[in-house]
Amino acid sequence: MPDPAPVTASAPATATASWRFALPHSVVAVPLARALVRNTLADTGAPVDGDTAELLTAELVANAVQHTDGDEPIELVLELAPSGDWQVEVHDQDPSPPAGLREPRPPSAAETGEDPREVSERGRGLQLLRTLSAAAGYRPTPEGKAIWFTLPAVARQVY
Repeated sequence: MPDPAPVTASAPATATASWRFALPHSVVAVPLARALVRNTLADTGAPVDGDTAELLTAELVANAVQHTDGDEPIELVLELAPSGDWQVEVHDQDPSPPAGLREPRPPSAAETGEDPREVSERGRGLQLLRTLSAAAGYRPTPEGKAIWFTLPAVARQVY
C-alpha cells in the first residue's frame, strides 16, 4: 500500500492572519503589548509603520488598564490582511464606550474655548489614535468592548 501523500494546508489569498494574546491587567501589559506588536511585525515583515503601531497599541492597552476595574486579562488581537493592512484590537471587560470615540470627532480647543497652549496630561491617547490611524473605533463584545485601529500598508524603500 503506497504511503499517503502529505497534506499541506494553504490559506486562500483572502485570509487574514491573526494573533491573540492575553495580557495582565496591570501596567506591565503596556511594554509587553509593544514588544508583541514589534516582534509580530518583524516576524511577518508586515509593511506598516511599526513605531505608530506600537504607540497606538500602548495607548489602548494603557487606557484599558487605567479605565477598567478588576483583574481580568486584557486581550490583544493583531490581524494582518492580505493587502498588508494591519488591525489591532484591545478587548476589556468594561462595556462602556470610550468617551473620545463616542462622537464622530471630539470638539477642538477653538470650539470649546480652551487655551490650546494648555497641555493636558490626559486625553491625548484617543486623539493620537484618530490622527495617526487610517480608521479607529470600538464595538461591543459579549465580555465588554473592543477598541481597534487600522494602519495601511506602506511602500518599503529600497536603497
